[in-house]
Amino acid sequence: MSAFLEVKALSVSYGKIEAVRAVDLEVKSGRIVTVIGPNGAGKTTLLNAIMGLLPSHGEIRFDHNSLKNYDVENRVECGIRLVPERRELFGDLPVADNLLLGAYLHRRDRASVARSIEGVYERFPRLAERRRQLASTLSGGERQMLALGRALVAKPRLLMLDEPSLGLAPIFVREIFQIIDSLRSTGVSILLVEQNARAALETADEGYVIENGSIVASGVASSLLKDSRIELAYLGK
Repeated sequence: MSAFLEVKALSVSYGKIEAVRAVDLEVKSGRIVTVIGPNGAGKTTLLNAIMGLLPSHGEIRFDHNSLKNYDVENRVECGIRLVPERRELFGDLPVADNLLLGAYLHRRDRASVARSIEGVYERFPRLAERRRQLASTLSGGERQMLALGRALVAKPRLLMLDEPSLGLAPIFVREIFQIIDSLRSTGVSILLVEQNARAALETADEGYVIENGSIVASGVASSLLKDSRIELAYLGK
């Protein structure tokens, strides 16, 4: 199976500080790949560089095409979506309007947009119940569901998730990871950055461990779960 997203020798610097160092990473079509590591390791920087939000050196290829000259809007048009750590919802708008904004690129096909939004409501029944409620009044778990739902309305080919479980109660963490796991059936490829290493590796097909901006381990997620070094550093053993 060929790589759908291929990152080679990717480096990102903030002034003289190199936050990401020569990272190689790939996501195959329809797979869930996770990147785990401590705070400040470069996980978010990596996603932002792939999205085009940060200047970088190295090569990023998506569906066999180089993204070198693609800005953020071009990458969005290709089907890449990022759900950021802060979710960046429009708090003064209701749930339904937040979802509608996710369909901006498809806005002319109203029937398709309506079907996509109904699909989100089927996947997230809580959002259906709160479709007229302001986003700012939702719980943390519901806001994460809305952020995911808004991204799915856009019909992504590659969905990048930055710390989707951050700040959530355990019951919502389990639900969010169940939802991520269920997205396999949609065919979307997922790149998941997550500090909850156990949940991430239990959900993903492949995984990478990043420390101080460099990839220090990679492989099949189930094998990484059994790696004694990773158990000691990230899994509480």
